[in-house]
Amino acid sequence: MTLVRVVARPMLASSFVVAGIDRLRNAEAAGTQLRPTLDRITKAVPSASSVTANEKVVAQALGAAQVGAAALLGIGRFSRVAALVLVGTAGLNTLVDYKSADSSTAEARKARRNQLLKNVSLLGAVLLASVDTNGRPGLAWRAEHFASDAKRNAKALSHDTRKSAKSITKDTEKQLKKANKSVRKTATDLVS
Repeated sequence: MTLVRVVARPMLASSFVVAGIDRLRNAEAAGTQLRPTLDRITKAVPSASSVTANEKVVAQALGAAQVGAAALLGIGRFSRVAALVLVGTAGLNTLVDYKSADSSTAEARKARRNQLLKNVSLLGAVLLASVDTNGRPGLAWRAEHFASDAKRNAKALSHDTRKSAKSITKDTEKQLKKANKSVRKTATDLVS
């Protein structure tokens, strides 16, 4: 892992750890903020009502997922998956925070906008982290090169097989000619 990744990942993760811990500590308030969004989810997907029924548990689950994913991102373990989890949890948090923020005064609207921009910036950083391959090739590149290597190996095997078959054919023909000569000579010797 490069020095930049060693430093940048914990820096990026720290904000999400703090937000997740805050959500865990204040699960009641976070649940209250989540209620309108959970109601919309329940209307859109009625089968999700068993999950969205208890907003406090949902808030705690989101906070725990955020802390866990941020910790994994910070230490560089399963960082791509952790970043994707953070995109989901932080995206939902951003939406809920924006909807529930005070917008009655010009100062409050400015603070709400600034918070939204900060959250969107963090989401962008986490999206970048979700596609970071840590200097190693990604799955698409690996699959493409695996396929081309397999094709090349199949061609080489086919060529080697044809070459071996030709060699075996030539050797067999030589042996047959020798056997034929030997049989003719023996037949001539027997007749004479």
